[in-house]
Amino acid sequence: MHLSDGFGRSFKYLRFSVTEACNFRCSYCLPDGYRKCAGPQPLNLDEIRRAATAFSQLGIHKIRLTGGEPTIRKDFDTIVRTIAQLPQVEKLALTTNGYRLAERAGDWFGAGIRGLNVSLDSLDPGRFHQITGHNRCNDILRGIDTALEAGFEQVKINAVYMKGINDQELDAYIKLAQSKPLSVRFIELMETGDHASFFQKHHIPTDNISAKLAQEGWTPKLKAADAGPAKDYVHPDYKGSIGLIAPYAKDFCKSCNRLRFSSLGKLHLCLFGEFGVPLRALLQSDDQLEELKERLLVAVKGKTAHHQLANGVTGHTSNLSSIGG
Repeated sequence: MHLSDGFGRSFKYLRFSVTEACNFRCSYCLPDGYRKCAGPQPLNLDEIRRAATAFSQLGIHKIRLTGGEPTIRKDFDTIVRTIAQLPQVEKLALTTNGYRLAERAGDWFGAGIRGLNVSLDSLDPGRFHQITGHNRCNDILRGIDTALEAGFEQVKINAVYMKGINDQELDAYIKLAQSKPLSVRFIELMETGDHASFFQKHHIPTDNISAKLAQEGWTPKLKAADAGPAKDYVHPDYKGSIGLIAPYAKDFCKSCNRLRFSSLGKLHLCLFGEFGVPLRALLQSDDQLEELKERLLVAVKGKTAHHQLANGVTGHTSNLSSIGG
């Protein structure tokens, strides 16, 4: 049994949020900081193990831990070791803001993480502080070097591309990939329910980046079957690569291969879907595994062909921290 939808797409990649909480105050996501609301606690370790087990037995072999900021959880290392031990999980990855990377990269590699996505929305310390509310740009750059030294198979830098904020840093980002085996990815700013005005002011397509790359001798890279949505480019004179994530581009959803599971136990078939499928009730006992798998198979069949961002429909996503971006 494998997870597939009604449009011929199969799913081998899960983005698993373990918390909605984040300690950064990024202007495009949580400009006022994370505010805990009354309600259920995030999934506990046993619930996370049961969910990851069900997904992995249905063909998911790549799991990315997301948040919020996942490393905030006190039991984060235990979560990593628990999922990494599942026999069907071939790759365990992490998306992080990098605030603990310099001190913990080696520990996380030892626990089983093999891929890292590090959010870094400016290479200028002052601008980084303005965007995130934290003066940690140089610490995160040091952490990226530490991660490379620790032996991570993939280290990716994610920069949300924003007009009038960091679009003037394009050359500096590309230069990062010259001497280091980094994947530098520019993510097109996406509209969310809480930040429509910010989107209107700062959205800029990545078309100009792809044109620049073509002029400078970069060529498209063949995408791996379990790769995310980035269109990657390589250059013979660069050790790293450049990736573009353009959710407003034509046919962006056509090759979608990923699902999302929230820290409250909901399956999200699309980042910008209208609702999540509540499955926490089926995570309370190991005896529920087969029922959970059946429910997942049925739910994924209902995935829509594409999102409605071009029509200004952002669905349930009020901010990107809520289900991992």
